[in-house]
Amino acid sequence: MDIHWYPGHMAKARKLIREHLKLVHVVFELLDARIPRSSRNPDIATLLAGKPRVVILNKTDLADPTETRLWAERLVAEGTPVVQLDSFTGRGRGKIPSAVREVASPGRTGTIRGMVVGIPNVGKSTFINRLAGQKAAATGARPGVTRGKQWIRVAPGIELLDTPGVLWPRFDDREVALKLAATGALKEEAIDCEAVALWLLDWLRAEYPGVLKRRYQLAALPADSHMLLETIGLKRGLVVAGGRVDRFKAAVALLKEFREGRLGRFTLDKCPV
Repeated sequence: MDIHWYPGHMAKARKLIREHLKLVHVVFELLDARIPRSSRNPDIATLLAGKPRVVILNKTDLADPTETRLWAERLVAEGTPVVQLDSFTGRGRGKIPSAVREVASPGRTGTIRGMVVGIPNVGKSTFINRLAGQKAAATGARPGVTRGKQWIRVAPGIELLDTPGVLWPRFDDREVALKLAATGALKEEAIDCEAVALWLLDWLRAEYPGVLKRRYQLAALPADSHMLLETIGLKRGLVVAGGRVDRFKAAVALLKEFREGRLGRFTLDKCPV
């Protein structure tokens, strides 16, 4: 699946980060706990130019807990403070203010200002709202909802600058592109939903075949993922005239169930050992 998607608001987001980096003391880099490696924009490190950083492993409620722990340990060993955050309940947010003060010039007085960065749909606005305890930043289920600049007070003496999600202009690694698409970082208009669904089914068949059997009440899995997608479409009643399965709707339904955690908690990026 080839993707070359770099809309204008992405270029504006990069410019916004560069322009306002000098105003902040610390940067929050949000990563999707299901894909810690694939959701890490390789441009971010260059853009941040050595600014102190705290990594937030977000959406831990959707990821494999063991893998999340391993990734957190690995990132900490690399010298980056890590906070694990449950995007549904907000569990873990209490550790964030102390992490901010620790990395943003310990002992300093006055307001600490931070910047929130991450790829689209990683949960940046929800993260800010959790910290602020109110709906302070615009949120949406689709990537690319956040616009413009907002300073938001999230704790006594701490303010955050929200920024739009930033994707890099090319996806040279096909598997990275597929993982981003499967978790919802890419707009559906920019991807082949059926190709992504088939890749995800291949991955689940290899790693967690029992999950598919239980979820779709199958005694055995079909011979290949094409047949499995057809079966899922039949199970969900996604058929058109003549009894033919609407493969596109079946693919969209599968991806929605995966993204909402209805299939279970999975980490697509296994932590290197």
